[in-house]
Amino acid sequence: MARKSKYDTTKENGNTIWEAGLYARLSREDGDKEESDSIGNQKELLLDFVSRHDDIQVKEVFEDDGYTGTNFQRPSFMRMMERIKKGEINCVIVKDLSRFGRNYIESGNYLEQIFPFLNVRFISVTDMLDSYQNPSQMNTIAVPIKNIINDEYCRDISNKVRSSLTMKRKKGDFIGSFAAYGYIRDPKNKGKIVVDEEAAEVVRKIYAWFLEGMGILTICKKLNALGIMNPTAYKKAKGMNYHHPGSTINDTLWCDGTVRRILADRKYCGDMVQGQNRTTSYKVQKSRRVPEAEWFIVENTHDPIISREAYTKAQELLGRDTRKAPGQEKVYLFSGFVKCADCGRAMNHVSNKHSYGEYCYYLCSTYKKASKQACTRHTIRNDFMEKAVLRAIQLQVAVAVDVAKIIDEVNQEKNVRKTGGTLEKAVAEKERELKHLNRIKDSLYEDWKDGILTKEEYISMKAEYARRIETGAMQLDRLLTELKQDQKQGVNAENAFIENFKKYKNITELNREIVVDLIENIYVHEGNRITIHFKFQNEMQKALEFIESNTPA
Repeated sequence: MARKSKYDTTKENGNTIWEAGLYARLSREDGDKEESDSIGNQKELLLDFVSRHDDIQVKEVFEDDGYTGTNFQRPSFMRMMERIKKGEINCVIVKDLSRFGRNYIESGNYLEQIFPFLNVRFISVTDMLDSYQNPSQMNTIAVPIKNIINDEYCRDISNKVRSSLTMKRKKGDFIGSFAAYGYIRDPKNKGKIVVDEEAAEVVRKIYAWFLEGMGILTICKKLNALGIMNPTAYKKAKGMNYHHPGSTINDTLWCDGTVRRILADRKYCGDMVQGQNRTTSYKVQKSRRVPEAEWFIVENTHDPIISREAYTKAQELLGRDTRKAPGQEKVYLFSGFVKCADCGRAMNHVSNKHSYGEYCYYLCSTYKKASKQACTRHTIRNDFMEKAVLRAIQLQVAVAVDVAKIIDEVNQEKNVRKTGGTLEKAVAEKERELKHLNRIKDSLYEDWKDGILTKEEYISMKAEYARRIETGAMQLDRLLTELKQDQKQGVNAENAFIENFKKYKNITELNREIVVDLIENIYVHEGNRITIHFKFQNEMQKALEFIESNTPA
């Protein structure tokens, strides 16, 4: 005779009354069975079962729609367990074991340990399992085998889903539920995203402010002062069922992390980036960050909000140590660009106020913070450096203008010696060499037949010439590829060096945009001397080499 549950209530005739929790679950792992296993169908079957059993009354119906069966961290299931622990429910009824769970270890733990310990009756309708009416059924090998089959089904479905999603990511199809702020899913094609102009305009402002020299925290304050909702609040205001774990119900404010993520998101220049996070397994639904080399990146899949040039500049600035001037919106003009020429560390911007006014200078951070024995001051006044940098840029601009002019003149010469000429000669020479080697190889057979070569010599020499011909053919292929690329590119004066410096032809003063565009780093030496490393120096060298190779001696 079954032991009386401490949760049991009785009628006047002494019959046991079971307070039941009806549990229904469905998730996308159920695939083609979704229609037959719908929440509505499960509830209908469970209520029909209860209607035919006078000893069971429904306490509550619990539904987990859209939750995997591979773990039991489901809202309604956990709420049901709380009521069980409080003594309000002493019977759990499910359609079948797969609705209860698809993790055979955890399912077995509940059926064999937790429910018996709590004196909870478990009923699986279609499996015809009832721990109270026929407890021996729960102890047969059939129950764990069914749980293992359910677990294996989930593993198989998970692998198929993962494989399908991988293929879509490789093609550049969007597979997320919500597009990045500034985009929405294309109503006509769910695998594509289109620009949401209202939010995109905010993204453009963020990039523009940042490239002008505004700090990330300052951008946050400005967005909040303008009353612009953060991405989570914006999506909710647009009717999207979006939830971010870090947000609160009425939180519409921007934070520095959100702005930084937008500035670092490559999607805004038109590239689809997916797969940054990966779930540990189909049973453990926690995700972990994966290395960037394993991300799925497909270029030019959708309309950009930000130019690729602006995005690249933003990434460079994000990697620099920048400081905002006290009481100012923008960072210092050279913030993140000035380094000590000896120790290589960043220089600190220091302001001094005196009766005759305020002046600013840069000081080696190693000298200031670490140890005065580790490095020296390497100090230089800010106004001196501004003048020196401006003059250096003006000289580089003049060089760019002169180089562009000379290249134009060279290209107009009838007998211009382009780089392709050298490659063409190399191709012709390699083709002649291969023909010669093939002739020798073909003549070896006749030499063997005529008795000039022994059989062993013939075999050995034939193999050697075959190897030389194969090597030469590979070299010819590489030369042809280089020649094709060279002919495609041609000789163009508008290379990166000329383009970027010529646009500042009439520069008379510096601003943050110019510094970001043209300068890699500024190194400060002792004695108020600086060395400026400009960008595009490789392109400049290519332009000078072209001029040299096409100018008569």
